[in-house]
Amino acid sequence: MNNKEKIANLIFPNVNETISDLENRYPKRNLDNDAIVTRFAPSPTGFLHTGSLFASLVSQRFAKQTNGVFFLRLEDTDQKREIEGSGQMVVKQLESFSVIPDESFITGGNYGPYVQSERKGIYHIVIKEMIENDLAYPCFCTHDELNEIRKYQEENKLLPGYYKEFAKCRKLTDEEVIHKIENGESYVIRFKSNGDPEKRVDLFDAIRGHIQFPENIQDIVIMKSDKLPTYHFAHAVDDHFMRTTHITRGEEWMSSVPIHLELFDALGFEKPIYCHLPVIMKLDDGKRRKLSKRKDAEASVEYFLERGYPIEGFLEYLMTLANSNFEEWRIQNPDEDIFNFKLSFEKMSLDGALFDVEKIKSISKVRLAHMSAKEFTQNALNYAKKYDKKLEEIIEFDYDYFMSIINIERDQPKPRKDYEKYSDVLPIIGFMYDDLYSELINEGVTFNERFEKELLISILEEYKLKNGLTLNQEEWFGNLKEMAINRGFAARGKDFKKNPDKFIGTVGDYAEILRLATCGKKNTPNFYSILTILGSQRVNERIDNTIKQLKG
Repeated sequence: MNNKEKIANLIFPNVNETISDLENRYPKRNLDNDAIVTRFAPSPTGFLHTGSLFASLVSQRFAKQTNGVFFLRLEDTDQKREIEGSGQMVVKQLESFSVIPDESFITGGNYGPYVQSERKGIYHIVIKEMIENDLAYPCFCTHDELNEIRKYQEENKLLPGYYKEFAKCRKLTDEEVIHKIENGESYVIRFKSNGDPEKRVDLFDAIRGHIQFPENIQDIVIMKSDKLPTYHFAHAVDDHFMRTTHITRGEEWMSSVPIHLELFDALGFEKPIYCHLPVIMKLDDGKRRKLSKRKDAEASVEYFLERGYPIEGFLEYLMTLANSNFEEWRIQNPDEDIFNFKLSFEKMSLDGALFDVEKIKSISKVRLAHMSAKEFTQNALNYAKKYDKKLEEIIEFDYDYFMSIINIERDQPKPRKDYEKYSDVLPIIGFMYDDLYSELINEGVTFNERFEKELLISILEEYKLKNGLTLNQEEWFGNLKEMAINRGFAARGKDFKKNPDKFIGTVGDYAEILRLATCGKKNTPNFYSILTILGSQRVNERIDNTIKQLKG
């Protein structure tokens, strides 16, 4: 046994397997040659970031459209920052957006474990062999020693880090290393870089094409003192043995490419294809910046789930960020499932996409408008069960009644676009329920101040007797218009504008009086449909109630 083997055995006395054994345990996946294997690798440190949802959606779509595999790996090696239960929460949030991994720490699979802290044995096998082959070494430097190195580098304007002449422990003899380990000194394991700062490393990025970087020269830490790996090392080992073919991740990771490529080369692993996605940006006082967890509520997907934005609309918006030709495809295929669109790396944006909440709202209105009343109602109920108890009670009290309200002017070539999100439903149609209508009325109805109370009461009394709910919509409106004109209201707005002294108001003003009395608000879905759903008795009861209030 040589000294390198002795050092490796002192550090990993119970590790008996080799990298070759791991290659046999995790063989290449039995997939077609063009099948893509992607992953989403969140840390359990909080909510699912909107940018992470975007990256995972893209990863899933490329895997699905090539009959590949999309898996989820939980990267929990930074256990000081871990928030209990956040890993499970992220999976549930992904599922809410139909981004469901084929393999994960929940569903399992043949390439697990799917939690990094449970893969410790795999990392130790690789690191032990790296030490034996002089690719890695123990570093005993204390925090104070590392601070001294950094301070010297800063004062002399040198590249910061642990490399070349600053890599003190790299210069230790094997005997010195053995003595320190046997003496119980604390250590980490570092990768022994052979990079040359004067040389360049080439990368073909599936989105950005050919890019060159300076070679890595840093002797990075690959195993911490708690025996867990660092991100860079775990990435290389996990993505090799889990057989990831394409690494889809944010462009903020591009600076790590030289480290990762050197690790793959040193270990003799086939390099995956990197695909660096544009970071989602936001305009702040006219300046572009990254969408921030700390500053922006919409950086969390929970923001959109809580408010009830339709999943279909939000995903469609993310697809517009993913490929520049998606919107053209959508115009040509307005009713197609968005997942029938085939993503292309070549059509990915190279610049940070600007996050546009107004566009999300616009797309969401269209998606909600084109849902069937049944689908809308069920989706609204699913949302309400989690986020809105009152809405849940209302839907479940009379499912069909709720659906009839939602169906107002829906099943037609150009459906109404009343709703932007499910949390809009009660504020828009709550008046259709007597208890919520009463709350509105009790707050006080504000009629146009031009109209005297006596006139309002007279109009309501007259309409109460002739509310015309047995007529079709055209006949009903004709009847309402005739009643308004007979009262001295102008048939057209421009007539009133031209001769304001000649008329009391417009037919629209007349209809508003009736709408306020029966709905308690000025803006509602189609008024005729509302009246027919409420029925004559409830309409008259509401008018009577309003008259009573007007009389004081």
